[in-house]
Amino acid sequence: MHPTTLRQTVRARLITADHPELLVRPTLRYSSAEPFAVHIDFPAHVSADGEGVTWMFGRALLEEGLGAPAGEGDVRIRPYGWARTVIEFRSPLGLAVIRFGTATLRRFLLRSYDVVEPGAEDLGPDLDHGLASLLDEV
Repeated sequence: MHPTTLRQTVRARLITADHPELLVRPTLRYSSAEPFAVHIDFPAHVSADGEGVTWMFGRALLEEGLGAPAGEGDVRIRPYGWARTVIEFRSPLGLAVIRFGTATLRRFLLRSYDVVEPGAEDLGPDLDHGLASLLDEV
């Protein structure tokens, strides 16, 4: 069975302390091959090194962050008013704060459920076999 990939280009705003907000068009991506992950692909013109950047984080984190502040590591998501959601990306190079329309993120999340239902995620045969082998040894 071939993996199903969902892609959705969205409008967002890069928020910086030094410059006015910058309109960006990242692509949200979800694949049945990586059922626990959401990817956001950013165009080259918004990255520090001039190359496209992809961030990956848990689909469950996105779901949680649409309703309340979520995340403790490199990716943090929180509501920003009633109609917007902010995603913060932290790296050794600094902090990027991106503001999205909440309805857009929620629509993408719901569409990802059509690809793989929540709770029906599969780790894949290799990982399942490896975990079974570990449990057999215990």
